[in-house]
Parts: sequence; C-alpha cells; structure tokens
Amino acid sequence: MDSSTPAAPGLRERLGNAVFARVAGPAGPENRARIHGTPGPRWFGPDRPIRIVHGDASMFIGGLRALLLQSLHPLAMAAVAAHSGYRGDPWGRLQRTSTFLAVTTYGTADDAQRAVDRVRSVHSRVRGTTPSGEPYDAADPHLLGWVHVAEVESFLIAHQRYGARPLDAAGYDGYIADTARVAEALGVVRPPRDREELVARLGAYRAELRPTKEAREAARFILFHPPLPWAARAPYALLAANSVAALPRWARTSLDLPGLSGGTEACLRPTGRGLTAAIRWAMAPPRTAP
Repeated sequence: MDSSTPAAPGLRERLGNAVFARVAGPAGPENRARIHGTPGPRWFGPDRPIRIVHGDASMFIGGLRALLLQSLHPLAMAAVAAHSGYRGDPWGRLQRTSTFLAVTTYGTADDAQRAVDRVRSVHSRVRGTTPSGEPYDAADPHLLGWVHVAEVESFLIAHQRYGARPLDAAGYDGYIADTARVAEALGVVRPPRDREELVARLGAYRAELRPTKEAREAARFILFHPPLPWAARAPYALLAANSVAALPRWARTSLDLPGLSGGTEACLRPTGRGLTAAIRWAMAPPRTAP
C-alpha cells in the first residue's frame, strides 16, 4: 500500500465513531471541538469529580436508570410524554441531553450559561395538564428538583458500580456539590450538596411518586423497543438490564418490570462492567505515535 494512502479505520475507531455518532449526533465533532478547544474559564476545573463521572462510560447505564426513575413523577412524565418527542425522535433527545451535559461540564463558562439559558427558555413554554387533570409546569423549581436528584443519584450509583475509577466518599460528595452548580443555574432551589442531603431529598419526593400508564409505556419503549439496528440490540439489552437492576425494588415494581433475585443481579453486574469497559475502550482517544 502507498504510504500516502490513509489506513482503513480499525475496529476501535469504527466502534467508537458509531457510538459517538449515536450519542452526539451530526454536530458532534463540531461541538466537541468547540467544547474542549475554546479557551476561557470553566465552571469546573480539570480535577473536579463531575468531569470524572460525566466522562465515564457508566453514564450509559446511569442515563437509562435516570429516565426510568424520573418517569415515576406523574407531572414530570406528563411533560415528557406531551412535549419531548421521545418516541418520534429519541436519538435527537439523547443528543441534546448529552450535548448539554458536555457543555456544562467541560465547556467555557459563557457556553455553559448559554446552554442553561436555552433549556430555561424551553422549560418556560412547557405547560399543560396531566390526563388526571393535574397542572404541570416544566419551570417549576420543585419539579426541576425531582428531575435533578433522580438524575444525580442514577449517575452516582452507575459510576460506583461500573466506573473505571470509582471515587471515595469525599469524591462523590464533591460530585453532588458540582452538579448543584448546574441545578441552581437551571432554577432548582437549594439542591443537595452531599450524599446525606441527596438521600433526604429523594425521600421527600417519595410520596409524590406513582406509576402512570405513560410511565409504564415509556419504560417498555426504552427497555424493549429501542430504535436500534439488530446488531446493537443484544449489548443494549444488557445495558438496559443493568439499569433496571440499579433501580430500587419499589421502582421496578411500580413500572411492572421483571423482578430480579440477588443471584440474578450478581450475575448481571459483570456484564455491565464488561460492556462499559468495551465502550470505554472504543471511545478512548487514539494514541499518538512516539
């Protein structure tokens, strides 16, 4: 082969590009270059826990868990069902969410604030009534607080179980404190700043949570009918199973999800570790030649 002819991409590059394209969308390369390449102050320095957690492949499992748990608040689920387009454009929704996380975690402070302002503008227009007649408002700080704590707990648990570098207790408290910075910018009032506060806030929402027809339909769509090519469905099924295993038992029961024995969970966890390790390997930046 002529030395000037580019080599065909290897397996790692092909897999990494395929995963990145799904998660980041067509504008992914451009967004990545802007997020990481634009000089300027950031909300979070390079040593902050939020960068470790949000940069890890465990987010794939944590994200699925968060969607399932968040759906159990009937007002949050009604807003998603009526306004998010998750069935018609699930990948677009994922790409918007992943871009927001990347910008606020790694981007410049100006870019992070602009991303928050766009989300707040969207939330200000999302209002309606649930099928049972309850009004909802996506800009309601209390409802935003539920979405935030369900997401943070999910990312934290997934990272504890499947992260490449699990943090110590102080590190996870630091992660919760970091996410509070973003939550406050979005309109959450007094978000939790450590694990003790997170557990207490989650418990305070418990009486408001209940399964709805929309929540159960969303769970089945997410877990059993993802718009994926057949080759990707088996690994996705294992990621989904690990996300279900990470839910509290009451949440699984509420969503009519299969019960998991302790032995089944113990067998599942190595598959989650293996899959997240494979994703991590595929998406690792290429090594430069010495």
